[in-house]
Amino acid sequence: MSNDQIFTISALTKYIKRTFDNDEILSNIWIKGEISNFKKHSRGHMYFTIKDDHSRIQAVMFAGNNRFLKFIPEDGMNIIVRGSVTVYEATGQYQIYVNEMQPDGVGNLYLAFEQLKKKLETAGYFHEMYKKPLPKIPKEIGIITSPTGAAVRDIITTLKRRFPQVRITLLPVLVQGTEAPASIVKAIQLANETPGIEVLIVGRGGGSIEELWAFNEEIVANAIFHSNIPIISAVGHETDVTIADFIADKRAATPTAAAELAVPHWEDLYDKISQRKIRLQSSVAKKLEAERKKLTNLQKSYAFRYPEQLVKQKEQQLDRTIDKLQRSMKYLIEKKRTAIVNLEKDVQMNHPKTQVSKAKEQLEKNHALLQQHLGNLKKEKEFEFKHLLTKLEALSPLKIMTRGYSLAYKEDGELIKSVSNVAVGDAVKIKLKDGSVLCQVDNIEKN
Repeated sequence: MSNDQIFTISALTKYIKRTFDNDEILSNIWIKGEISNFKKHSRGHMYFTIKDDHSRIQAVMFAGNNRFLKFIPEDGMNIIVRGSVTVYEATGQYQIYVNEMQPDGVGNLYLAFEQLKKKLETAGYFHEMYKKPLPKIPKEIGIITSPTGAAVRDIITTLKRRFPQVRITLLPVLVQGTEAPASIVKAIQLANETPGIEVLIVGRGGGSIEELWAFNEEIVANAIFHSNIPIISAVGHETDVTIADFIADKRAATPTAAAELAVPHWEDLYDKISQRKIRLQSSVAKKLEAERKKLTNLQKSYAFRYPEQLVKQKEQQLDRTIDKLQRSMKYLIEKKRTAIVNLEKDVQMNHPKTQVSKAKEQLEKNHALLQQHLGNLKKEKEFEFKHLLTKLEALSPLKIMTRGYSLAYKEDGELIKSVSNVAVGDAVKIKLKDGSVLCQVDNIEKN
């Protein structure tokens, strides 16, 4: 094998890439599959994988191509793409460069419609709290639609037929095509800056979803939502539903129906006014009759027939009332005076000076009573002491000795209580009342 038959990896990759690039089928091919690992780069490029049950392929859709998408790709979405398959030399992998993408199974515009509807609904754009009421009898109505379509003729004809007094301001716009959304937004903003317009009818006649698509654009939805003037949407026929219908304050099935919603029918108003006029006349007549009866009764009353007597009665009644009032005032004053006197007594009794004086008097009484109790107690204790002293003296041995008795002690001072305590020859000390006698035992005799 020669060296010319050996390829480097780079040479092999370039060879394969040229082979892919020169293949007519791979340079412009449609494929379908499911999106996975979708990622949108900060520069706008989209990177993802297209797979089916058995294979997968890397895909790139640059910002220049994906900016026209009506929907946002996401993982799990089935798509059909057109592009060119080639090799990315850095990794040696083949991938498809996507130029065009559309959902597989549902239409591109339908998917974009559902995505924008979900987004605006989540943001609260469809909530009833943002719906503005329509004026019952508007003086001026703005119409935003094509000046040449059948819709504008239907709206103007209906308005003039139902309520010819209303002023009509037509704001012509493009209602289909790429410039239509901006044209509609500008007209709504202009109407809001124009004084006098009380209701806006925004719409057009029927058409395909592509022809009605301007009313599904987000900028139109935002303009309707932020309009200070209530808006009636009237896009297409009854079966055509657009994003504008969800956001508008009222949705009309057709342009003619929008005109009917915007103004009342003059004949209906005339009938209502006539009926109310009849009811008003009837009410006024009943009221007059009732007041007339009251007047008649008043004329027949005692006051009108005998006014002088009535005045006299009232004079007398007034005197009685004055007397009663004076008595009541006198009683009330006396009652209040008594209450004041009682209060003064209470204050005097509870005055600190009075309380101190009473306490001092009570203290002196308690002191005298204490002194008396102490004197009595002293006498009682002195009597008890003398009584005990007399009993003590009666029991004293010295007292007994005065009556001729004596006490005998041994030499060691022990009291001799029995003849057994001494022996013959022991020295004995006999104590008498006025002194002592020293003796010696010569004999002992027992009883």
